Amino acid sequence: MTVDRAAGNAPGRAVEGESVPTAAATMSAASKTPTYQIRPEYRQRISVNEMKVVIKSVVKEELEGKTYQTESVQDQTTAIADKIRNRLRDLQKPRYKFFVQVVIGEQRGEGVRMGCRTFWDADTDAYASETYVNDSLFCVATAYGVYLY
Repeated sequence: MTVDRAAGNAPGRAVEGESVPTAAATMSAASKTPTYQIRPEYRQRISVNEMKVVIKSVVKEELEGKTYQTESVQDQTTAIADKIRNRLRDLQKPRYKFFVQVVIGEQRGEGVRMGCRTFWDADTDAYASETYVNDSLFCVATAYGVYLY
């Protein structure tokens, strides 16, 4: 059945004797079958080691030889997080989204504990964390790579 709007029928009304193409016929006519990839290929998975190398290099080049200054910490954390995220994107891992958290604090000899709770797929998602310490400050940078289904 097909819709006959020219004959004055209301939209959605079918004229008897005519056929409507089925979804299967439309799919074969397009000659493309849909593929649903829910897992990355082995070589496309994010590597924790690759992430650690990126984080370590960015943190070292941004903080080496610097001292803790309260006024500039917010700008430093934002700049470091953006730089790490952009370098992780440069790895060109398709369908991965990266989240970066950077914490900078003054080195006073005190201890710090950080924690995170996540809900994700352990086969495809990953995280890496690096710590940088000098006489004046400490920095903990953590990056999360999440595969989008």
